[in-house]
Amino acid sequence: MHLVLNSYGASLRREDNLFAVSSAEGKQLIPPAEVRSISVSKGARISSDAVLLAIAHEIDVMFIDGMGKPQGRVWSVQYGSIASIRRHQIEFLYSGRSVAWVQELLQDKINGQIGLLLALQPSLDERGQRLLRNAINSMDDHRNKIRGLSGELVADLAPTLRGWEGAASRRYFEALAECLPPDYRFAQRSRTPATDRFNALLNYGYGMLYGKVEGALIRAGLDPYTGVFHRDDYNRPALVYDVIERYRVWVDYVVVQLCRQEAFTDDCFRAEGEGLLLDGLGKRILIQSVNDYLAEIIDLRGLRRSRAEHIQRYAHELAKTFGGEP
Repeated sequence: MHLVLNSYGASLRREDNLFAVSSAEGKQLIPPAEVRSISVSKGARISSDAVLLAIAHEIDVMFIDGMGKPQGRVWSVQYGSIASIRRHQIEFLYSGRSVAWVQELLQDKINGQIGLLLALQPSLDERGQRLLRNAINSMDDHRNKIRGLSGELVADLAPTLRGWEGAASRRYFEALAECLPPDYRFAQRSRTPATDRFNALLNYGYGMLYGKVEGALIRAGLDPYTGVFHRDDYNRPALVYDVIERYRVWVDYVVVQLCRQEAFTDDCFRAEGEGLLLDGLGKRILIQSVNDYLAEIIDLRGLRRSRAEHIQRYAHELAKTFGGEP
């Protein structure tokens, strides 16, 4: 279970070694063994006793903004990184191995995007299918360029890699828009702020994913602020921006399916300035859907685990990769 306190006045405290969740809808007592993470948004409260109970059970506690993105977190001191892991992480940045890792990362991202478009293609009319085929061909071309690029340092190749990855993403989102009902179609990807419903949903879903990836990296002993591909341009947890590229398509899939089911009403969104934000019931629908999807058991690389566990496993494998282990 993922506890999310996102309504004004909601509170979480400790009561007889249980979490007591209070809101306008009443009070609920929850055993810590059933909780995997706790997210607290603006206007909600958590007591220090509840935080300590979470720490004792190694439950991640995040403080999130209106986009679902973590702004701070509390975790057990047992997650502390050892110096050798972080030293290997820095050494990896300046090794030739980092180029191959980034190429694989971006190829995996594009592969996932193409896979989603192929899954959606049969439901489209002839025009839509033609548009998707053209987009997939273009994305495949950019993927091949990424695969064939050679160099010794990521820093030298990063501008070219970003250009090709960005071009592939633009074709992907152009095609994805064609797969949505009219009320959810969009002209382009918009982030801060979102200018349409689809991007408002996507931004919040990505915010959730940021928190889960960051938590996995911390538990693996990695420094989330030391990235490989996303590095000099960000004063943010750059390694999170790297690793999340592998898993963004999971959020894309959930959001696309919800939009195609027309699961949201007008009151699920609110205007703020020139942008659009997910609100109230919309957040509850998306949070539940994303968490359910990440809890599903799937086969990946010969292992049958939940998607969330696959993310954690990859973080541990990445720590070994940085250290030079196969």
